Amino acid sequence: MAEALAAEDAKLLTLAKATRARTRAAEGAAVRDLDGRTYAAASVDLPSLRLSALAGCVAMAVSSGAAGLEAALVHTAADDVAPADLDVLRDLAGPGVPVHRAGPRGADGVSATTST
Repeated sequence: MAEALAAEDAKLLTLAKATRARTRAAEGAAVRDLDGRTYAAASVDLPSLRLSALAGCVAMAVSSGAAGLEAALVHTAADDVAPADLDVLRDLAGPGVPVHRAGPRGADGVSATTST
């Protein structure tokens, strides 16, 4: 059984889930930067642009001047967070950042961390 999310990470779940539902996207994601600011995005699937929800969050954080990230959450039907998404997250966040995966029944706990 997964442990309950900390309050700050529960906010990420709320943002990711709401973003996914509002846009009817395959995924929603949210991240928190080192200053406590949050960014949420949905996956994009256009003929000339495909972007995962987590990659969208990282792009928004970078374009807003974030120096790093302290947590991420992906709301998805997939069983795991894609390795390519962990690579994108690691580019900004560095190693050791917890990545939560949530599905229809809520968060599964920390499903991955950015590694070296």
